Amino acid sequence: MDCPVDFVSINENKARLTAFFVLVLSVVYLITGFWLIIAFLLLDFTLRSFNLGKYSVLGFLSDAIIKQLKIKNKPADRAPKRFAAMVGVVFTLAILIAIFFTQTIVAVSLATVLSFFALLEAFFAFCAGCHVYSIGKTIANKF
Repeated sequence: MDCPVDFVSINENKARLTAFFVLVLSVVYLITGFWLIIAFLLLDFTLRSFNLGKYSVLGFLSDAIIKQLKIKNKPADRAPKRFAAMVGVVFTLAILIAIFFTQTIVAVSLATVLSFFALLEAFFAFCAGCHVYSIGKTIANKF
């Protein structure tokens, strides 16, 4: 499996905690249908996608909890997490578009997939973005 790399180290535990918050917020959206949750996630994913993670509310919360609980730093390359955040931008934007056009089944389906990917990252350190990247790279190399 190929993952994007940029040789910039981040804290894997922070990324997983942030994914947990994405999971919680996605599930809350699925329960309530409150579209501003998805708008918030779109903003947060966008900040993290463009290396502006220091402005991410979810990143800030993750840092605070890590500091409070004294969770150790576990180095990981930033690029796969950044790519996953870009995928998050696409998903949350698509969810918002579906909500705007009252395509509830589409919005709920996409939010469910987003929740599932966040669950995999948060609890199993499984980066679905890496697999999507590998598949895309394999397809691109065939052309």
